Amino acid sequence: MSHQTAPGVGSLPSRLARLYCGLALYGLGVALQISSGLGSSPWDAFAQGLALRTGLTIGTMIIVVGALVMLLWIPLRQKPGLGTISNVLLVGLFADAALWLLPAPHHWSLSWGYTLGGVVVIAFATVLYIGAGMGAGPRDGLMIGLVRLGLSVRLARFLLEASVLTAGWLLGGVVGLGTLVFALAVGPMTQLFTRWFPLN
Repeated sequence: MSHQTAPGVGSLPSRLARLYCGLALYGLGVALQISSGLGSSPWDAFAQGLALRTGLTIGTMIIVVGALVMLLWIPLRQKPGLGTISNVLLVGLFADAALWLLPAPHHWSLSWGYTLGGVVVIAFATVLYIGAGMGAGPRDGLMIGLVRLGLSVRLARFLLEASVLTAGWLLGGVVGLGTLVFALAVGPMTQLFTRWFPLN
């Protein structure tokens, strides 16, 4: 992979710092939403359901799912970057660490604090790691590949997230108001953070 600095992104050390801080925060955001018990993103509900069925940790299943999604990149001719590989390997580890460290919410106000905090942290983390310019995450890359096949961004994202959300729910993952809050709020919140941390 070239070490040339992408326009407007910064030096290689700053890009790496942005990438790995973003991935660590993303894992924290995932843990906050799962710990809330109110529901999380479709992909994380899917990982949670798989973890319940296999006895493995949620973080492990995040890694496994990310790796399997990357296999789907092959027929779509998507090329991973350092950010893609790091996303697959590290977000699950950071999520497991945060799940172990976070105290269980024993009151509804703390549960909602976890949910809302998770949305904010994930939105900020997304801007950081995408802004590093080192490759899309596995799920985003899959969506991009589907768009290249002729689907609209909206349809590709809907099909992917509806599929994994349904599968996660059927497997026993928690789907609830927190899932709805995530779906409605993470996009606008991510857009807000791009004012201070441009993506290019």
